Amino acid sequence: MTHRTVRVELGDRSYDILIGPGLIAAAAAEITKRLKGRRMAVITDEHVAPLYLGSVMDGLAAAGIEAVSAVLPAGEKTKSFEHVIPVCETILGARIERNDAVIALGGGVIGDLTGFAAGIVRRGSRFIQIPTSLLAQVDSSVGGKTGINSPHGKNLIGVFHQPDLVLADTDVLDTLSPREFRAGYAEVAKYGLIDKPDFFEWLEKNWKAVFSGGEARIEAVAISCQAKADVVAADERENGQRALLNLGHTFGHALEAATAYDGSRLVHGEGVSIGMVLAHQFSSRMNLASPDVAKRVEAHLREVGLPTRMDEIPGTLPPAEVLMDAIAQDKKVKGGKLTFILTRGLGQSFVADDVPASEVLSFLKEKHPV
Repeated sequence: MTHRTVRVELGDRSYDILIGPGLIAAAAAEITKRLKGRRMAVITDEHVAPLYLGSVMDGLAAAGIEAVSAVLPAGEKTKSFEHVIPVCETILGARIERNDAVIALGGGVIGDLTGFAAGIVRRGSRFIQIPTSLLAQVDSSVGGKTGINSPHGKNLIGVFHQPDLVLADTDVLDTLSPREFRAGYAEVAKYGLIDKPDFFEWLEKNWKAVFSGGEARIEAVAISCQAKADVVAADERENGQRALLNLGHTFGHALEAATAYDGSRLVHGEGVSIGMVLAHQFSSRMNLASPDVAKRVEAHLREVGLPTRMDEIPGTLPPAEVLMDAIAQDKKVKGGKLTFILTRGLGQSFVADDVPASEVLSFLKEKHPV
């Protein structure tokens, strides 16, 4: 299998996303091709460290790079100030200078938190993403969004800080649990539902091959990364169309907040899956799209094993009014007006400004489990 390269075009801050097998073993070689620094800090979590940290550290040492590492607890709750502070201290203690780099080795939580720390230490340190989950490979590792969570909502504290390189080793996806892989797949399907109906149709026919691995998986990751790279290049700081990448996320983030980011109940990709179904159903309710589109989206996500309804979330959810409070804290809110990503059909998503809160609350009450 051959590697694929996707270029994120951002002028003098452009960078490559390398996609394919064996990239963790080749990490030091790929990094030293691009960066001159001789010190690095590798940040990972307790699940990933036993699998890949040794390989990365050995490769850096063999390349003459002095590296330190920090291992954090796994899980969404790690995205907090409690864990950002020791990561910053690790980076500073390693004497990372601006030609050196901070490496995020892990899934979306590690990538988001490490990128935030890299973005604020010395007012911006070089940053490399080695994403080890499907969700991180196709979404969170690309585009420079970094951050941590707040009790007020998800990802509300952060900075834009682009990586210098992304190494998406598709071999590591074989170590994911079925649940983790499915959760990442929700973000893959999202790209088809935004504006690539042909890709969504391809996924409907080929999702089993994507799950199995090989060329179909590499193709799905590459198409997803290219889709995000194109959007980021056109709207880096989400002043317009980049908001489309949040299809399903407004509802999904509210559900994550409602479960207190408890991964045993709901992980991010599952929230996105339910959120995308809700976004299509709400679009139908607003007479923007045929109800058949929502049914088709729900059928595919259900076929691959993802949750599609709020009543599939274990435990009790707070009232619809509490979910509305979380939605009102969403980063896309402007001037107190609600913004949603809605759709006019399969792969016809758009940014809807000033969505009536009363309509959203009525819809949530209709869908809320009783």
